Amino acid sequence: MKTWYLDDIIEHAKDLKYTFYVPPKSVTDRLGHGNEVRLRFNLQNPSSVGPGAERMWVEITERDGNNFTGLLTNEPQYIENLKLGDKIHFQTNNIMDTDLQSEEPDLIKKYIHRCFVSNEILHGKKKIKYLYRDESKGEWKDGIFDSGWVIMSGEESQDYVDDSKNLSVVSLGAVLNIDDSILSVLDEPIGVEFEWNDEEMRFEKVN
Repeated sequence: MKTWYLDDIIEHAKDLKYTFYVPPKSVTDRLGHGNEVRLRFNLQNPSSVGPGAERMWVEITERDGNNFTGLLTNEPQYIENLKLGDKIHFQTNNIMDTDLQSEEPDLIKKYIHRCFVSNEILHGKKKIKYLYRDESKGEWKDGIFDSGWVIMSGEESQDYVDDSKNLSVVSLGAVLNIDDSILSVLDEPIGVEFEWNDEEMRFEKVN
C-alpha cells in the first residue's frame, strides 16, 4: 500500500506568492534528462509527533511535456515504502525547486525582511490603511533585517498600539500575502508615511 503522495506545489502556493517559492515556467521549461528537482512527498497517515512530509531530490531520466520520470537521490527518513534510487513519476506542478538558476526576480528573498504589523491586519479583520517607515532596528538573524515598516489599519486606539501583544513581527511577504496593495510604496525611504485614500483607491504620502 502506498504511504505517500506528491504535493501539488502550484495549489499549495496559490495564496502564498510572496513567501513560498515556485519555479517559474522559464525554469521548468528548461528541465530535462540529468537535471535535479525537489519534490515534497506527503505522508498519507503522518504520526502526531513526526513530520507530515519529506522534501527530497529526484534526478530526471525522462520527460514528456509536463510529465516526468526520475530517480530518488535521497534516502527517506520517515516514508517506509520508499528508498534511494526508486523510480518516481511526477508532473510540473509537483516541482518545488530545481538545480537551475532563475533570471526572474525572487519575491521571497526581496520581501523576507521584517516589519511590525497590527494583529487586526494579520488576522484579516481589517484592511491596511496606514503605514510608515522608521529607522531599521537592525538584523534579526541570519541576514534578515528589520525593514523599518510599521503597518496598521489606521483605526487602532493608542491603548491598542501600546500593548505589544497587539503587534506582530513578520516578513513583509507574509503581509503581502494578505494584502499587496502596499507593494508600490515599499521601496520608499525612511521617514515616509502613507494613508489610504478611499476616493482615489490608492495610498497617498502624508509625510
